[in-house]
Amino acid sequence: HLTPNQSYKVIKPFTDFDRQEHTVGETWTFVETNFLPYDDGLTLHVIKDGVPVVYRLQWREEEQAGIIDNFKAFVEDCPITLPQT
Repeated sequence: HLTPNQSYKVIKPFTDFDRQEHTVGETWTFVETNFLPYDDGLTLHVIKDGVPVVYRLQWREEEQAGIIDNFKAFVEDCPITLPQT
């Protein structure tokens, strides 16, 4: 339930599918998501430090389902947004 072109800040640390840690204070701007049903994969496309970045999560209990189901507990809106293109 993220809004495109909205900036977000990590408020609770989490680790994504690629074992990349996202620490408190990390900020990025959300672009879009893609869902891969076969692998329960959820891909977040974001802009971080001006560069497109992909964060992968897996919607399985043994992976990141708890993060995906409660994502608003891990990130909050930031007041900075990118202009619509």
